Amino acid sequence: MSASARTSATIRYTLMRFGIFAGCFLALWGLVYVGVLPRGLGDSNLLWVLLLAIVISAPLSFVLLRKQRDAMSARIVEKVDSAKARLEANRSQEDTAVR
Repeated sequence: MSASARTSATIRYTLMRFGIFAGCFLALWGLVYVGVLPRGLGDSNLLWVLLLAIVISAPLSFVLLRKQRDAMSARIVEKVDSAKARLEANRSQEDTAVR
């Protein structure tokens, strides 16, 4: 797999994860705005909504993005295995050059 495919899998996962967070943030902001959820104390409303969006979006991302996460991790494993193979090839070349 090419480097651009590995990068695109990572970027796709990251963008989808950010999209889920943004969707949760906007939904929660709307719920706080209409009074369904309580406002934070004083000026902490933005922090309250951010923290709640993080708490809600994390398990959603874990469940909804399983396929993308698996694809991204497969690309990372391929890259690590390729790097290990190149390192081992370089070591074997050094060993034969020294002898």
